[in-house]
Amino acid sequence: MGRRAPRRPAVPRRHGVHALRVPLRGHLRPVRLHRARPPMAPVSPFSVLASGAQRNQSTAPLPDTGQWVLLALNEKFPQIVVDLLRAHIITLHHYLMLFIMLGFSALFDCIKGPGLGIAARYMFTMAVGRLLRTITFLATILPSARPWCAEARYQMPDYPHSWAQKYYAPYASDPDAIRRVIQEDIPYAFVEEYPAEYRPNWGHMSFLVDILRPTAGEESSWYHFLKKASGGCSDLMYSGHMLVAVLTAMAWTEAYGGWISVVIWFLVLHSAQREIRERHHYSVDCIVAIYVGILLWRMTGFIWSATDTIRARRLAKLDKVQDRLFRAAKDSDIDEIRVLLNEVELASQEKKGFSQRVILSFSSAMIVFTLLCVLLAFTLTSDG
Repeated sequence: MGRRAPRRPAVPRRHGVHALRVPLRGHLRPVRLHRARPPMAPVSPFSVLASGAQRNQSTAPLPDTGQWVLLALNEKFPQIVVDLLRAHIITLHHYLMLFIMLGFSALFDCIKGPGLGIAARYMFTMAVGRLLRTITFLATILPSARPWCAEARYQMPDYPHSWAQKYYAPYASDPDAIRRVIQEDIPYAFVEEYPAEYRPNWGHMSFLVDILRPTAGEESSWYHFLKKASGGCSDLMYSGHMLVAVLTAMAWTEAYGGWISVVIWFLVLHSAQREIRERHHYSVDCIVAIYVGILLWRMTGFIWSATDTIRARRLAKLDKVQDRLFRAAKDSDIDEIRVLLNEVELASQEKKGFSQRVILSFSSAMIVFTLLCVLLAFTLTSDG
């Protein structure tokens, strides 16, 4: 106690528990306002609504060593450094604007054209990443790092979803029940009686009832529930915001490289630690998003690439035959030189990538399809 007493006055000035006791709610409110979520499929709120209100209120967040490290660094770093790490220097909209700037720079021959080519690669990679993300967070329901989220956003039933009633609730906390269900591999427990689900008449959109789980006291429009669902409240593995940031950084790195790409990657790391610091995601969500984004971008180089693959293959083949070429030139063997140069030329034509016309056609089709989806969404939700 004698050693810790001199440090007590410095803790409230920084980020100690006593300093956050009063301004905590006021501090979190603007953080949520700055948080822009992209439109999500209606399956994202299902992961939190399936558990019911009681389960969401009693489930604690997962232990996250990344959060612990950041809190420990807050005690070590100067206040100005901590404020810089907390600052909203760059957000999702800024990453999207950075990519738009990159795409239009093809008009001024700053990057390899066409600009629609890199746009199609970006959108296609984003779509694949979003699909994989949806599959990932639906596979296992993880508790939110912000436990108050579900209670503040949703009016959900106290009891769990019918699937959770049968396959989860009886085996959630009893070790003997879990051991037995592993051995028998069949749901054997007796299912308790729960109130019947409220099922409003939503016409052809009635399939959303089992996903959004409306209550009788709320507005009956399906569009109201879908709009309120946003990105859900359970942890969505992996971070969609970080996926956008990483894809933007990968596009800039391939198109430009140099110091400006280094700056963008530093901004990506800043965004990652802020996602963890503000408890929007766990550390694992940001880490997985980083390497998934890098791998997906590497896999979609067939759509558009800043590197000249033909020239690279030609130089590689020339490097292999240079000894024979020097020997033929020394012996004045014109026929051998002609044969070797012909091999170099044929090497540049092997595995030729897509033509400019194919890239433009794919890019145009991708953008037209995206715009049609947007117009279709506006049409179907016009009753909202």
